[in-house]
Amino acid sequence: MFSGKMKDLETAKMETIIGPDSVFQGTIKSKGFVRVDGRVEGGISAEGVIIGEQGHVQGDVTAKSVVVAGKVTGNVTAATGLELQAKGQIVGDLHAAQISIAEGALFEGNCIMAADKNKIIDIDQVLASSPKPAAKN
Repeated sequence: MFSGKMKDLETAKMETIIGPDSVFQGTIKSKGFVRVDGRVEGGISAEGVIIGEQGHVQGDVTAKSVVVAGKVTGNVTAATGLELQAKGQIVGDLHAAQISIAEGALFEGNCIMAADKNKIIDIDQVLASSPKPAAKN
């Protein structure tokens, strides 16, 4: 279904890589591609996201294209496409224009598919917005 797009995503230059023995706590925002082979405790917003077989994200993932071979505990929003591979697991809601779920994959949550990609996400707007610091009392 996504063979061309996902091949492009897999061969794209990875701007950020969380290695297999790494744990990252916080939110990752990138205008490039992010690959997770370790653990992320927080959200990811990027152009593209790949969660490797050993990768685990505990938080929301927002990107144009997302490939999940590991585990995501949180909501996933993909503007163009989401691929859940055979060993992949998502526990959370999916929002995407196109979704591919391989046999053997685990998905537990709700799924919203919209033909109008503008209803899914404007990734440029998400990446441009920066979180406001919390007011201190």
